[in-house]
Order: sequence, then structure tokens, then C-alpha cells
Amino acid sequence: MKAVLSKETGGPETLVVEEVDAPTPGKGEVLIDVAACAINFPDTLIIRDMYQFKPPRPFAPGGEISGTIEALGEGVEGFAVGDKVICGVGNGGLQEKVAVAAARLFKVPEGIDLVQASALLMTYGTTIHGLKDRGDIKEGETVLILGAAGGVGLSAVELAKAYGCRVVAAVSTEEKGEVAKKAGADEVVIYPRAPFDKDQSKALAQAFKDAVGPDGADIVYDIVGGDYSEPALRSIAWEGRFLVVGFPAGIAKMPLNLTLLKSCDIRGVFWGAFTAREPERNNANIAELFDLWKAGKINPLISETYPIERAHEAIAKLENRGAIGKLVVTMD
Repeated sequence: MKAVLSKETGGPETLVVEEVDAPTPGKGEVLIDVAACAINFPDTLIIRDMYQFKPPRPFAPGGEISGTIEALGEGVEGFAVGDKVICGVGNGGLQEKVAVAAARLFKVPEGIDLVQASALLMTYGTTIHGLKDRGDIKEGETVLILGAAGGVGLSAVELAKAYGCRVVAAVSTEEKGEVAKKAGADEVVIYPRAPFDKDQSKALAQAFKDAVGPDGADIVYDIVGGDYSEPALRSIAWEGRFLVVGFPAGIAKMPLNLTLLKSCDIRGVFWGAFTAREPERNNANIAELFDLWKAGKINPLISETYPIERAHEAIAKLENRGAIGKLVVTMD
């Protein structure tokens, strides 16, 4: 089978495609014939040894897959050969077959395309946990979303609208703003590229304040970090919740006096740890996502697909912040 391998530390250009032996499912595992592997920000980090998990080389990046069960290992119950599934694998998804613990699988309902399903788990799973479990989202609230045209950002736009909120989408280009509006955003803020000096930071804070309105944003969903975080925090509502989701623009240094002035919270959103610590709550969240999908309230956007031989291009485009929605590598 074909696999995309990281054999040395470096960027996407260091990845190679090679023929390797297909895995055999062990006890409690299934063998999945992979249909698609969605590309996510951790894929850009793990190949550079910058992620919190550092698998031994050679390894395949790729953290979330969809596919069809090809074989069952000993003791597997509740699944059958031929079932359509999605799962998070951490790494190893960019290969044609994957052996994974059955406990990590979610069945894909009839009528949902397998390639599109590969774009659901990490983005929407992160966001439903962030908005519901960490953000205590309520109908009628205002949600400011930074990086609103990426995979996670669009999931936040759709889910916040599904929960009856007003959404302000912050993006870097007019094109991305149109995508966010199409997903349901009520307002769009176009921000310049960082770094910002003091006056630029103040101007961005005012732009956020104008967009969210005089009462401020009840939830700030920060996928970007860096110089964008403080201006967003300055637009937060009294007792608002600032959700730290990611920081491709760098780790922000936040003035904590603002949390006192707004009596607001800064809360971390670590979906991966949540899935391990509270699997039943995560399972309920994923079931809710499929219900929302079938009801037409969410619809994962895949802007581009790549064959496995061009997987490095997908990772490079995401790393350079050029992606709109999700980028997906297909195996067929």
C-alpha cells in the first residue's frame, strides 16, 4: 500500500510517498480501507517535531480519516466489515490502510459522503466542545470568531448559528469574508496581517468593538492567536468567555488586567485531551453533529482535494494559511 512518510524533520517538502506493508489489526482493532484523510494544523507541526506528540520515524502524518472497515481484529464488537466510519488517529492517516482501535470509531450515517465526512471530526468536534462545554453558549449571544474561513472557523460559524447566536466573522481577505457570510456569518471584519504596532492593535480592537456592538462579544473563539488576540479580548462582553483554540500566528501575551475590567474568563479548548478524559460526552457531541448535519444546519466545506502523491502540497497550503474550509487527501 502507499503511505506518505516523514523520514526526517522538516517541512512538507521532506515528505515522501513509498510502498509499505499493510498493517494487520490487533486485538480490539479494525483495519480500515481509507477513503480520505483531512489535513489539519497539527499535521504541519508534527513533521517539524513541533507538536506535543512526537512519533518515532518513519511515520505518516494525518490525524483524521474516513473509510470502510476491511477486517476485524479479535474481540471487536459493534462493528462489521463494510461499515462506513470516521475516526481520529493522531497520526498515520496518510496511508491507504490503517489499523485503529475500534473504540475510536464513529459510524457514518447513510446518505453522508465519506470524503466529506473526513472533514467533520477534528474541526466540528473541537468546536462543539469549545462552544458548548467550554463556552457555555446560549441562544441570542454574540460570538466573535477569529480565522473564521478555515475548517475550524467555518465550523464555529455554522454551529454558533445553529445554536441561535449572532456571529461576527474575522478573516484576512474579502474572499474569505464571502465564504464566512455564505456559512451564516452576520457581520465580517477584515483584519490586516500582523505584526501590529500599538496604533494598529488599537484600530483592530475598535473594528471588533464596532462589529460586535456596544454590549461586546459574549464569546470570542480564537483560532489564530498572536497579535490578534488582545484586540479581540478588548471587545469582549461583561462576563464574556474568551476561548483559546489555537495559535498559528503565535502564542499571545494577554494583559490580565482586562479580565478584571470585564470580569471575563480565558478558557482553553483542548479537544484531544477531552476525548480521552470524557469519551462518553465526546460521543454524545459527535452524535449531535451528525443530527445537525442531517438537519441541514452544518455542512463541512472541502475546498480542495489532493491525491496521495500530492499530500505535501495540501500540508504546505494549510501551513501558509491559504486554505479555505478543509483540504482533504483522497486515496482513490
